Amino acid sequence: MAASPLRLAVVVKGYPRLSETFVAQELLALQERGVDLSIWSLRHPTDTRRHALHDRIAAPVHYLPEYLRQEPLRVLRALFRLPPAKLWAAARLWWRDLRRDPTANRGRRFGQALVLAAELPADAPFLYVHFLHTPASVARYAAALRGIGWGFSAHAKDIWTTPDWETREKLAEARFGVTCTATGAAHLRALAADPQRIELVYHGLDLGRFPDPPDRRDGPGGLRDGSAPDRTVEILSVGRLVEKKGYDRLLDALAALPAGLHWRLVHIGGGPLASALRAQAERLGLADRIDWRGAQDQATVIEALRRADLFTLTSVIAGDGDRDGLPNVLMEAASQKLAILSTAVAAIPEFIADGEHGVLTAPEAAAIAAGLDRLLTDPPLRLRLGEAAYERLRAEFGMTAGIDRLLRRLADTVPA
Repeated sequence: MAASPLRLAVVVKGYPRLSETFVAQELLALQERGVDLSIWSLRHPTDTRRHALHDRIAAPVHYLPEYLRQEPLRVLRALFRLPPAKLWAAARLWWRDLRRDPTANRGRRFGQALVLAAELPADAPFLYVHFLHTPASVARYAAALRGIGWGFSAHAKDIWTTPDWETREKLAEARFGVTCTATGAAHLRALAADPQRIELVYHGLDLGRFPDPPDRRDGPGGLRDGSAPDRTVEILSVGRLVEKKGYDRLLDALAALPAGLHWRLVHIGGGPLASALRAQAERLGLADRIDWRGAQDQATVIEALRRADLFTLTSVIAGDGDRDGLPNVLMEAASQKLAILSTAVAAIPEFIADGEHGVLTAPEAAAIAAGLDRLLTDPPLRLRLGEAAYERLRAEFGMTAGIDRLLRRLADTVPA
């Protein structure tokens, strides 16, 4: 008799999201390995586009009440469907958390957990959650309400902005945790009573979704005044317009470049700092050299990667501690043999060694400007770094190894 497929209820903060291709990539890979998935989302989508990748994921998607006031009867029905003994045990757990974090958001998490626990199929064996902050709180309470186990995948902001007391307690209760950077894994292991429960699993990149890279040997020279360039060097950056992406410093760096360099910046991504950054570009006299394209689907991003001559992502550590992990977009740029300039922040050096697979700088405008100047004026260097990043991606950061490790963890943990 054939073994029953692995069944998994996956909890996410929002679905689908343009900025979370790594989640969609993983879900599709699990589906293709025969895992029976259902998706439970805390929020409805806000993006006006979606990736073609999302259309290939067949799992049913269930949306929890985004705000409890919007669906009070649904929350009330859930409350009365749950066993009183488990309800009181979970309520005590939540109350202990609420006393340390007396916020409306904490109340909403418990209400969403009530609905999740009540509406899960009766034989749902396990909860697997992406992100260790809000989504993991909902999954933790729901698991207590149902008496089942849960595990998590942690990424970036959720690792660095969750209070240590909360992280310790979640690590103690979760059956396992995976995270996508060595720096994140070290931080979580330092807080865990059992560090062996935390495993490093790089997302990697599914190269099957990307075309072969273009021939970049005829790229532009990016020469200074006095020489006629064959065409302007196109710099591409893809990322949300939020503090940790460092776009204010990138703009300052671009303004500090020598006047004779021939370049143009294309940016893809949306975010709350869009207006402020456009205003900064105007003040710096850069507005006519920047093309702000907003959020786009992955097909459009890939087309832009193939057209560009240089990729940059100048990540920083935000004031609240938020920071990138290992941004997938760096691997996407490498898939098209783009030379990369980034900053030596968070887990970025785990993929890029300075001078070997790209140029890494300090996260200050002067250092970023120096790195850009170097790459803009040296086409052979761009070609060499792009080739090296591509080979590193193929050799060490493919998706398959990470999915294999995640599946082993799930198979060892999830009840049949």
